[in-house]
Amino acid sequence: MSAFQWTRKDLLSLYDLEAEEISFILDTAAEFKKVSARQVKKVPALRGKTVVNFFFEPSTRTRVSFELAEQRLSADIVNVTASTSSLTKGETLLDTVRNIEALNVDLLVMRHPVPGAANFVAERVGASVVNAGDGAHSHPTQALLDLFTIREHKGRIKGLKVAIVGDIMHSRVARSNLWGLLKLGAEVTLVGPSTLAPKEFEDVGVKVCHNLEEAICDADVVNMLRIQRERQESGFFPSTGEYARFFGLNSHTARFLKKDALIMHPGPINRDVELSSELADGERSVILEQVTNGLAVRMAVLFLVAGCNKN
Repeated sequence: MSAFQWTRKDLLSLYDLEAEEISFILDTAAEFKKVSARQVKKVPALRGKTVVNFFFEPSTRTRVSFELAEQRLSADIVNVTASTSSLTKGETLLDTVRNIEALNVDLLVMRHPVPGAANFVAERVGASVVNAGDGAHSHPTQALLDLFTIREHKGRIKGLKVAIVGDIMHSRVARSNLWGLLKLGAEVTLVGPSTLAPKEFEDVGVKVCHNLEEAICDADVVNMLRIQRERQESGFFPSTGEYARFFGLNSHTARFLKKDALIMHPGPINRDVELSSELADGERSVILEQVTNGLAVRMAVLFLVAGCNKN
């Protein structure tokens, strides 16, 4: 471990972080991953700390991963959903959060459909806030676990070529990965139909491509995003079949991949739309490793922000 010291109370976005901070989280996660390999998979790092998981949107991987990370750090845990909170009675988000904080909780893990919601709360409470996804804005722990997985397999991030494929415009995963990859020195190509991968993204220093085969032929990593089926009704692409034909990764398009290219997906997968079952379950897929590494990354994040909590 380096002599670097973490100083942030919250984790809201990778856009906010310096490269050294991102690398420090990854290094810390590598240490915590060793905990899951032990017979007793628990450490007392957050003993006496209370964590509230406040999820306004459905979640499987992220929510279970955070809760298990909190358990393995020995924290006390409270789970709250919007449907069971006083928000249904007309209480504002800030009033709800302040009442929860009044119970002397230490950390809030928050998923919300509105971009910027986690930042809004973090600026107004003393508890540490970890953004578990806010609208199409940011999903920092997903990007961190993706970076961690890439680094484990490739030994580095700098100089790698990474293609992110799919609905870039509406994806918080794409935005978070983009910032993390660029800060650590990767070359990023965003791939998708022009309606979902507009050229304006090139303003931040990435390449935008509308041809899958061209984009993946020299990629070290291909990260396939979930196609949000509700977008089909909005006319962003004609049909899921049409999308799969031109932008789906399958046995035909995979012929253009490098032999050692990694295939990633944040989940949940629309099988045989953005990614065929053959490839999702194949030897180049690291999708389940992403899930495993998410636990170590979230343990690291919770541990670091809790150490800077001023409550």
